[in-house]
Amino acid sequence: MTDRLGELSAAGVAIWLDDLSRTRLSSGGLDQLRREKHLVGVTSNPTIFAKALSDADEYNWQLKDLATRGLEVEEAVRLLTTYDVRWACDVMRPAYDGSAGVDGRVSIEVDPRLAHETEKTVAEAKGLWWLIDRPNLFIKIPATEAGLPAITATLAEGISVNVTLIFGLDRYSQVMEAFLAGLEQAKANGHDLSKIGSVASFFVSRVDSEVDKRLEKIGSDEAKALRGKAAIANAKLAYERYGEVFSSDRWQALADAGAHPQRPLWASTSTKNPDYRDVVYVEELIAPGTVNTMPESVIHAYADHGETRGDTITGSYDEARKVFTDLEAAGVDMTDVIGVLEREGVEKFEASWLELLDGVRNSLQAARQGIGAPNKAAKGNAQAAERAGGNA
Repeated sequence: MTDRLGELSAAGVAIWLDDLSRTRLSSGGLDQLRREKHLVGVTSNPTIFAKALSDADEYNWQLKDLATRGLEVEEAVRLLTTYDVRWACDVMRPAYDGSAGVDGRVSIEVDPRLAHETEKTVAEAKGLWWLIDRPNLFIKIPATEAGLPAITATLAEGISVNVTLIFGLDRYSQVMEAFLAGLEQAKANGHDLSKIGSVASFFVSRVDSEVDKRLEKIGSDEAKALRGKAAIANAKLAYERYGEVFSSDRWQALADAGAHPQRPLWASTSTKNPDYRDVVYVEELIAPGTVNTMPESVIHAYADHGETRGDTITGSYDEARKVFTDLEAAGVDMTDVIGVLEREGVEKFEASWLELLDGVRNSLQAARQGIGAPNKAAKGNAQAAERAGGNA
């Protein structure tokens, strides 16, 4: 049988899973994906954790212990989630060691309510780094205005960062600048640059969802013909900028000191429109030095019928620019699209985080009252969180 995921990996795409749960860990499912599906990384977000805590009895013993200790809900959430992430880091450690620290990474997000507070974001990042205490950890920091200096400051401390919620090209350029500045400061601070990793999570399907909605509203034949094209064009132009930055003299000086480049990571790669091919955001975004983080369903779909046609990004930049020109001519304001997506992205993760807190609060209360399955009280909250946030 054709090893389609192996072909994708050989083409330079690191395959990551966009999901994490204690059931996946305790069952050996995550390790099986690593061993059999070329999986070399894991991402998580508040929505994923809300769903995980609602669906599995594996959390009951820890919830009971936390309730017995009388912990506040926010501390309980951190202990529950970091337990899973630490375990996942250990599962993925062979991929980390086998790639000299490039892959094998597991991501955990800072409290999304801090997205507009630089100093608190840095403090939270440091706290998570100390608490989990694994070299193959990524701290997820959103690419907001306040997040940019937090990215630099966190990297300067020698902490690896997954920059999340990137939607637009200009913001992506700012993220790469924050990365370079952070590594320069880390070097000045005496950190080993070869130990610091980073990815820039550029969201894909959400762009099409927003743009397609606007194209439908415009309603012309020209507008409708552009549906499903914006997200891939956007990502391809991001990769063009990546190539420019990481071929510069400034970057070479850091590379000479042992630094690894900040790879572009394609996030939100499950198709939201059933009319689109289910693996389109994988097949059309293949290029060396990239990461694609997928729900398990997309991983299995690609293993079944994905087509690896070599590099599908490099050399297609003029075509991608034409898509943007055509979108503008059709009446789509991409600057506004990106602004809306960034605001909604932060708001959705904030909503998911609050639902997660509510669910754990209910679970702790139930545990204190001696109910046998305390985490069941969180199920309704988690389902609401899933609807509000969706997969990354």
